[in-house]
Amino acid sequence: MTALLWLRDDLRLRDNPALVAAAEHGPVTAVYLLDEASPGIRPLGGATKWWLHESLRTLATDLEQLGVPLVLRRGAAAEVIPALVRELGATGVFWNRRYGGVERDIDASIKSALREAGVHVASSAANLLFEPWTVQTGSGGPYGVFTPFWKACLAGPVPRQPLELPQRLVGGAGAASDSLDEWTLQPRTPDWAGGLRESWTPGERGAHDRLAIFLETGLPAYADGRDFTDRDVTSRLSPHLRFGEISPFQVWHAAATRREAHPEPVRKFLSEVGWREFAWHVLFHFPELANRNWKPQFDAFPWERPEPLILRAWQRGNTGVDLVDAGMRELWHTGTMHNRVRMVVASFLTKNLRIDWRLGEAWFWDTLVDADAASNPFSWQWVAGSGADAAPYFRVFNPELQAEKFDPQGRYRARWLGTELRPSPIVDLKASRDAALAAYDVISRAAKTQ
Repeated sequence: MTALLWLRDDLRLRDNPALVAAAEHGPVTAVYLLDEASPGIRPLGGATKWWLHESLRTLATDLEQLGVPLVLRRGAAAEVIPALVRELGATGVFWNRRYGGVERDIDASIKSALREAGVHVASSAANLLFEPWTVQTGSGGPYGVFTPFWKACLAGPVPRQPLELPQRLVGGAGAASDSLDEWTLQPRTPDWAGGLRESWTPGERGAHDRLAIFLETGLPAYADGRDFTDRDVTSRLSPHLRFGEISPFQVWHAAATRREAHPEPVRKFLSEVGWREFAWHVLFHFPELANRNWKPQFDAFPWERPEPLILRAWQRGNTGVDLVDAGMRELWHTGTMHNRVRMVVASFLTKNLRIDWRLGEAWFWDTLVDADAASNPFSWQWVAGSGADAAPYFRVFNPELQAEKFDPQGRYRARWLGTELRPSPIVDLKASRDAALAAYDVISRAAKTQ
């Protein structure tokens, strides 16, 4: 009896249900498959490729210490996984569930084919607190608004306790493996990833270190301070969660132990974990989230044809609007951006510049270390007004007022802009806001007449 553990966005050893199940079946061989060949699979962006390289490097070391080989393969999953099963003579294959539409179809097809061949196949719940089909409205459909969604989640059973490493874990046979360096996930020339290396420690150990720091120093001030750009109170766990180096169950229960001491910060923090859940539930029921408006009325929205120089100014932080430029430069250097500023820069692109949210989503997909298939498009549609539980379109973030309120001393802007001479804004904030609202009125009136 030999077990093949197929790792995906769950690059951890603890609280890994698929690993536990595989260890119960027999000696374990792990595989990570870089699938950029299956139709419909979205290739990783540059920043997430960098993170994946670092995370796999640390995971290989952790598995090696346990005697479990990690095989790296590249190609279409429907071809590579069955071939590796035959190569190893594996009698069981184990994985944790994925929730994107294409990924679910791939997994279902592989599961069916392997079972027909007499191979035991099992999938587990590992990366969401609540499975999407278990949280439904009274009429049996998915939620489109966060507050009742989260209330329904909290009304159910408390998320399970995290799992420990299997007590008995035996390594299986190795197999031919790609070299991680051969995948060229790391930038070569030019090497633009210096800021990422300065900012992050990918891997399971780095994830738990980050959680411990947050619980001690950030959580107590989280409820009141999370929106202020110059305060280091946010968790910075999102890329670790994105790659499954830490599970939401581990985060949930670690935070819950602080509830008595910090009830409101814990409540607020766990509700933010809930937003991540909500995004994945929306994607599960609407797999086209990155390409189509969740609200179909926005299909008729008159987006501006983007001028390359204008779009480039936004991407590089050269718009002349200080908070927007500071955020975009933070993104370029660190692969992340303060959440309050993410909303501001997204609003500026979709409303002041009236550029289609899909272009902003694509840029974030390439530059964010935490870009995932659910939260990234979900958040862009939320700001644009076209998504689930979206901010009303007429809510246009004024970057100057946001800076006054959430960077009152100017420290965030000074950090990322320095003392350089600032250009004039590429667009008038008031006039562009008025134009955006006028454009929205067109589709709003059209929707009412249908």
